Amino acid sequence: MLKVLEHYAYLHEIPELGFQEFKTSAYISQQLKAAGYRVADNFNGTTGIVAVLDSGVPGPTLALRADMDALGHIINGEACARHTCGHDGHSSVVLTAAQELMAEKAVKKGRLKLIFQPAEELGTGALAMIAGGAVDDVDMILGFHVRPAEECAVGTAIPAVRYSACLTIEVTVRGQTAHAARPHLGINALDAAVSAVQAVNAIHLPPGKSWSAKATRFLCDAGVTNSVPDEARVIFDLRAAENEDMTLLQSRVERAVLQSVAAFGATAEIEIVKSMPAAEIDDEMTTLIAGAITEVLGEEALMSVRSTPGSEDFFHYPVQRPQVKAGFWGLGTGLVPGLHHPDMRFDLNSLPVGVKIFKACVNKVLG
Repeated sequence: MLKVLEHYAYLHEIPELGFQEFKTSAYISQQLKAAGYRVADNFNGTTGIVAVLDSGVPGPTLALRADMDALGHIINGEACARHTCGHDGHSSVVLTAAQELMAEKAVKKGRLKLIFQPAEELGTGALAMIAGGAVDDVDMILGFHVRPAEECAVGTAIPAVRYSACLTIEVTVRGQTAHAARPHLGINALDAAVSAVQAVNAIHLPPGKSWSAKATRFLCDAGVTNSVPDEARVIFDLRAAENEDMTLLQSRVERAVLQSVAAFGATAEIEIVKSMPAAEIDDEMTTLIAGAITEVLGEEALMSVRSTPGSEDFFHYPVQRPQVKAGFWGLGTGLVPGLHHPDMRFDLNSLPVGVKIFKACVNKVLG
């Protein structure tokens, strides 16, 4: 179990952004090959890795997925990559579980598949793996995430974490420049963009739904202070607990933006920057994970199913391939002060627990 801490110590010091995980994937690939796995590097032209252990005996194909990328931060005025979402921990846990399962000859039937995925933070890593056929032959797929301290204490685990859908929209508002002394000759893109933000803030979905829509970035600068700006860019972050609610919310936001800027004579171009679906979790997989948690930590450590407004591109797998049964669980790690915080940290002694839970799942399905 100390191997997981060795892996983490190395991966934590080489954070790499999405689709740039060259050192990370090279290290993981080397470790998997040394353990005896059949490994496909640079999967679908990315930094992704797919490794397979085939027992040679008929049975299901179970996949374990880990994300590899770090986050981009600006710290003390300098851009840098830093592991502030625990993906280095995720990769370390799945890699160690894979090594121990191989050494123990634990896979007695079916196939164990390992998916080390790039670019989760970009929302496109899972899609790239799916497009390359990574889960076309998979019956079940399991993933996990380290959890903040307020959600899940060290020594406990959540059998299913229901993530929300997330949509990032960039709106480019175009008007017409003019001298500020003669604003009637132009179309003020700044005014039109402000109106679009207010129109989005005025949207209402049924009160029983869980959702949000808000502007998170606003850029507008004509270069001088006495000119009417002809362009403004606004980023909107949309969240919804259910995929059908996100479809409705997106249509409402786009309508609000287009109609509000049109009132000023401006136009708007709408681009989807990032899209992640809401959780699609199979009950059978949740039961499997719950049994593994209980086996490793005891009944008292089994938490109830939780929902989160956060998003996770793991759920592209079951949404794009509905035949794949998906489970996604949360590991108590005492994580503070929060995910994506530049100073995020957690109890590393929780990582061996994650290894044991994944191994228990594999033993139940393929042992």
